Amino acid sequence: MSARLPLISTSERRHRLGRRHRLAPSARGSAVVQAADAVVALHATDAATVFLSARARLIDCGPDAIERALYEDVSLVRLLSMRNTLFVVSTDLAPHVDASTARGIAAKERRTFLRQLAEDGQGLDADWLAGAESAALDALDAGGPSTGIQLSAAVPTLRQKITIDRGKRYEAQTGVATRVIRLLAADGRIRRDRPRGSWTSSQYRWAHTDPWPAVPVAEARAEIARRWLQAYGPATEADLKWWTGWSLTDVRKALSAAGTDRVRLDDGTTALVSPGDTGAEPAPEPWAALLPALDPSSMGWADRGFHLDPAHRPALFDYAGNIGPTVWWNGEIVGGWAQRSDGRIAWRLLGDPGRAAEAAITAEASRLAGWVGDARITPRIRTPLERELAA
Repeated sequence: MSARLPLISTSERRHRLGRRHRLAPSARGSAVVQAADAVVALHATDAATVFLSARARLIDCGPDAIERALYEDVSLVRLLSMRNTLFVVSTDLAPHVDASTARGIAAKERRTFLRQLAEDGQGLDADWLAGAESAALDALDAGGPSTGIQLSAAVPTLRQKITIDRGKRYEAQTGVATRVIRLLAADGRIRRDRPRGSWTSSQYRWAHTDPWPAVPVAEARAEIARRWLQAYGPATEADLKWWTGWSLTDVRKALSAAGTDRVRLDDGTTALVSPGDTGAEPAPEPWAALLPALDPSSMGWADRGFHLDPAHRPALFDYAGNIGPTVWWNGEIVGGWAQRSDGRIAWRLLGDPGRAAEAAITAEASRLAGWVGDARITPRIRTPLERELAA
């Protein structure tokens, strides 16, 4: 039966990646929000990843343009969302990400913190937490965007300490400020504003903001699934389950609401695409890319066999399964890269993609070095090859 389904070959999947993820030069965007929307969301655990992922997908766009989108125009925002991880999404998509994923995470975070407050035994409860949150918001209104340290200085309540896991081997005392700020951010009542330092810094200031408009959960999940399929299809239910962190039941409901067509892959298995999205994908021009750790094109599927040789995994992944900086040629990961302390970009191929690939990768490494300038990048995700190249 599957033999009758349209075939999307491995080569065509790589063509799709180059075009739809805006990595081929002719597909690059001119507006920062286009880079995020192309891959649905930019991974943002590491501050530099957002900038480097956007850079790879844009024409003539420096760090200042990305900073404007994040902190002045606010056309992009950071949300704790898929897989309980920090992502940057467009403000157009943010209400759907919030409703589909972030609301559930926020509710779980609040339950956990309230339980820890109760176990601490100081009488801190939901009313105390509401008061602490209100005081923090008042301080932001009075003093403007502030770091966590500045908020703690302005709000005595935030200097409270509690003991978690009391009586256990790993008992620890911790301040409440970080947890209260995290809850406010998860609820969409504050957002990360311009950090102290350069674009590589994660020492964010916080700004008071309004919660996102309410969107029905089923509608929100269907919209996320629709956009994800357009960017990452062909893909499977398992891929979407991994990418979102949703239950399999929620994944299936979202895909059903979004609508799918089934296609056949080179290995004889089947996968899903958006309705009608079964036609051949024209090959873009040859392209090279140097993508940062956790870039969406590296992390968009649970099964990445179509663009990653399994033999390369030990060099490119950390112990937790996170991928480091990668070198791409025509939709396939062919190596890794790192920035050395003197600013140079060092890279290594893990195979032999040919002279044309080496020339294009050399040119792309030079473009990246010029873009980064005096900034220094040390990814939070340290992989064997990245550490070796950076040394």
